[in-house]
Amino acid sequence: MKILIRTNYSSPPKHGARIAGLILSNIEMRNQWLGELVAVTDRINAMRKALRSSLEKQNVKGDWSHITTQIGMFSFTGLTTKQCEAMVNKHHVYMTKNGRISICGLTTKNVDYVAGAIKDVV
Repeated sequence: MKILIRTNYSSPPKHGARIAGLILSNIEMRNQWLGELVAVTDRINAMRKALRSSLEKQNVKGDWSHITTQIGMFSFTGLTTKQCEAMVNKHHVYMTKNGRISICGLTTKNVDYVAGAIKDVV
């Protein structure tokens, strides 16, 4: 069983690479992909700015500049394990116990709620 499982994990299927190759080698599809990549990046950056702005407007104790200086789909909030557990159990804002939150999960409709939850646990 271990041999079969190892083979599957060590040698993933080729179809993903083939799809990526098809898209990247076709100028029209590549340009569409690049446009979508820019849209996704812009959205993540906008949500980072919105979260920081909401935290600052709600006068949440602390310096929240790291929210907008970090990059990527996730952000380390700086919350403690106990605060993270309160975020999950009390406010149903799901994050890892080390304070990492998904920026992609934020929307214009929930960003103020998340900031308010952070204010409550801080």
